[in-house]
Amino acid sequence: MSIRRANVRMVGKLAVVTAGMFAFGYALVPLYNAICEMTGINILSLSERQVPGVVSKVTPENTQVDRSRTITVEFDANSRGPWEFKPAMRSMQVHPGELATVMYEFQNVQNRRMAAQAIPSYAPRQAAAHFNKLECFCFTQYTLDAGEKKEWPVAFIIDPKLSKDVTTITLSYTFFEVGGKTPPAPASADAAAQTNKETRS
Repeated sequence: MSIRRANVRMVGKLAVVTAGMFAFGYALVPLYNAICEMTGINILSLSERQVPGVVSKVTPENTQVDRSRTITVEFDANSRGPWEFKPAMRSMQVHPGELATVMYEFQNVQNRRMAAQAIPSYAPRQAAAHFNKLECFCFTQYTLDAGEKKEWPVAFIIDPKLSKDVTTITLSYTFFEVGGKTPPAPASADAAAQTNKETRS
């Protein structure tokens, strides 16, 4: 009987210790906040408090954006096959280092299901190494049903290291059916851009 009582007492003590540990754990957060508020150690907590005379917390700007420069990005679309393929806008102005997004519109105008993909090119060529796409439909195969329309985004950032001589970049896509003859990227994106300008004029 004495051994059983000792075991019961030990279990009771362990239960009390466990409960105390849980209670201490829950008390740590408000205790920590109270100590930080009194001592001023928690810089984040102090910066998030509303201070008289301050309207709102200001989000720091992206220091990588070069707002002293503006680059015009032109968007071109070429279709090899029965597709309607075009950008939602023909051009936009961006700062180097700034995140920008353009939508491209697709439609399968055939009465059958088709798979296709796109390949990009750039003008001038030196811009290719500085045109960083974070999201793009290029090099991925897509299947569209007869008459189906889709919109896909291109999110990009132009590297601020791009030569200051470059003020205009043309992003050109060629969209073609998978299974047919794959066209190469335009040998000269500069020539393609020139052709488009002549066509518009």
